[in-house]
Amino acid sequence: MGVVNTGIKRRFRLLGQALRPPRPLTAAEAAEKSKAPRPPKRTQVVDYNIPIMPRQVESPVFVIAPVRSGSTLLRMLLNSHSRIRAAHELHLRTIGVQLTPGFSEQSMQELGLDQVELEHVLWDRILHLELLRSEKDIVVDKTPGNVFTWERLHYAWPKAKFLFLLRHPEAVVSSLENRKGNTATRAALGANALKYFKPLEQARRTLDGLTLRYEELTADPARVTREVCEYLGVEWEAGMLEYGEYDHGPFLPNLGDRSDTIKSGRIQPARTLEYTGATSPELAKYAVAWGYT
Repeated sequence: MGVVNTGIKRRFRLLGQALRPPRPLTAAEAAEKSKAPRPPKRTQVVDYNIPIMPRQVESPVFVIAPVRSGSTLLRMLLNSHSRIRAAHELHLRTIGVQLTPGFSEQSMQELGLDQVELEHVLWDRILHLELLRSEKDIVVDKTPGNVFTWERLHYAWPKAKFLFLLRHPEAVVSSLENRKGNTATRAALGANALKYFKPLEQARRTLDGLTLRYEELTADPARVTREVCEYLGVEWEAGMLEYGEYDHGPFLPNLGDRSDTIKSGRIQPARTLEYTGATSPELAKYAVAWGYT
C-alpha cells in the first residue's frame, strides 16, 4: 500500500511541477530564441472544407498593421480600458495542430472537424482565456503578422472587427533603419515593409473596419481613442491616455515594441521623417493611397 501511495505522490508532484509558471528567460536565452526562424511573410492560402464551429469569442478585434507602425502604443492605450484586453502579440497564425492520418484525422472528421477548423477552435480558446483572465469582455490582437492572414481571420470570425493602423511608408522604413542591431540596406528594408503594405491595403479595401493613422494617434490621442471606443461600442475612458499607470506585462522579444519610447509610459510625438532622398515609386504608391501627400 505504501508503494502505491508513494507512486501517487510522485505523480502529483510531477504534475505540480508541470503546472508551475515557466521560469523567465535570461537575456542570453531570450536572444538565442529570437534567432529562431521567423514565420514566412506571405499571405496564407487555406482550403475551407468544414463549416465553422460556434465561437466562444464571437467578435474579437484584430489590428491590421505593418511592423513599426505604432501598434504597440495602440495596444497599450486599448489595454488601459476597463473593458478591453489587448494582449501582447499572439501570433495566432503560427499556432497549429497536427492530425495523424487514420487516427486523429478520421476521429476529428467524425466530429465535423479538420485541421484548419481545429486551429480556429484553438485560436478562439486562446482569445477566450485572455478574456477570462482579465475579466474583460473585448479582446484585441495586434500582431503585425495579421496582415498575412486577414482573410482567414475574417472567415474564422465573421463578426470580427478590424482596426487598420497606417503610418507614412517612409516613416516605417526609417523606423526599421533606426532599429537597434539593424544591418540591412535601406532598399532591403523597403522591400521588407512592402511585404506588409500590399496585404494591408487589400484588407483595408475589402473589409469593413476603422482606419487609424499613427501620426494622428500621437498628435491627438483623445480624439482617435474616442473614435476607436465608439467603433468598439464602449464608453471612452480618459485613463486610457495614461497607459503607463497600468500593468501591460513584460517587454519581451517578438511580442511587441520594447523601445525606451514605449517603456516611458507616455504618448510621445511621432518622429519627423529623417529620410530626405526621393521616395521609391512603390512606397510613393502607398503614401498616396493612405492620404500622405
